[in-house]
Amino acid sequence: MYDLLTGPGLKLSIGICLIGLIIRGVLYIKGLHWQLDRVAYTAHLKAGIRGALRSIFFWILPFGARGWRTQPLMTVLFFGFHIGAVCIPLFLAAHTMILQKALGISFASLNQTVADVMSWGVVVSAFFLALRRLVLPEVRILSGPYDYLILFLSAAPFITGLLCRYEIGDYSFFLLIHILLGEILLISIPFTRLSHILLFFLSRAQLGMDFGIKRGGMKGKGLNW
Repeated sequence: MYDLLTGPGLKLSIGICLIGLIIRGVLYIKGLHWQLDRVAYTAHLKAGIRGALRSIFFWILPFGARGWRTQPLMTVLFFGFHIGAVCIPLFLAAHTMILQKALGISFASLNQTVADVMSWGVVVSAFFLALRRLVLPEVRILSGPYDYLILFLSAAPFITGLLCRYEIGDYSFFLLIHILLGEILLISIPFTRLSHILLFFLSRAQLGMDFGIKRGGMKGKGLNW
């Protein structure tokens, strides 16, 4: 079972994830309004790209955007979750060995202490993000079972990974569950809100181009918007 999950299973789940994200990206771009968006972006590409890169940069920088600075606790939880969620799957030593064997891709490995801190960061952040949805009325009213399911699905591979790391319970059982949950997570990405892995960058780029061209960015330069 282990060889099946870390071989064909891993390749299949990564393939579904990547192909699905490409399709979501193409559909997003094709969905842009040709009069409101594409015309301006094409005619003023340089200003648009500058605005897009600026928007993405400040939103992936902790406290870089005003939205992050107005919610410091949320910012810490968000980045604590997402930094680990990106780095651990790619750079944990055990994962790099599996990726090398299955796909021939080799990444540098994280120091084990750093990996432990990041893994706990994901789990603790996920707990407080769920608590935030339960406690804050303005967030609770927008939260449903789907939101909690997505949060659990995202955190579950890290919880089982920590169980394996500290050899709590049946190691072989939790290792298979850990791998299976990770691959379910990969497959679900294009079909759920987890597609924000890509769509976050596309939407931030679109907003950045909007502001860089139409909403004051090209003001006084003969642009009729």
